[in-house]
Amino acid sequence: MLLGMSQEKLGEHLGLTFQQVQKYEKGVNRIGASRLFDLARVLGVPVQFFYDEAPLGAHAASVQMPGFAETQPDESYVVDFLGTREGLELNKAFARITDPKVRRSIVDLVRALAGEEG
Repeated sequence: MLLGMSQEKLGEHLGLTFQQVQKYEKGVNRIGASRLFDLARVLGVPVQFFYDEAPLGAHAASVQMPGFAETQPDESYVVDFLGTREGLELNKAFARITDPKVRRSIVDLVRALAGEEG
């Protein structure tokens, strides 16, 4: 969705029907390692992109992972928001703004509307 690629087009790139892509997306079918690798290649992302807890890069490997008793704040709301139509539209429109001052002003405005101190 973020790339503007339909399930049908993704399926074509993977040699699948869009129904098979839907089954993977909904979790009906399990995605094997080779299929995950192909999917990452087609989408232009690292395989780690599909794992919430996977370290990304050398810096992450040096960061100590918490123990079982520790909790980290849930940041999946970002992914959830970007998966909505509003999140996608907002992200696309914001990315088209080239003036850094305007972008900063928009971030400040949204923070103020959300009641957040900047």
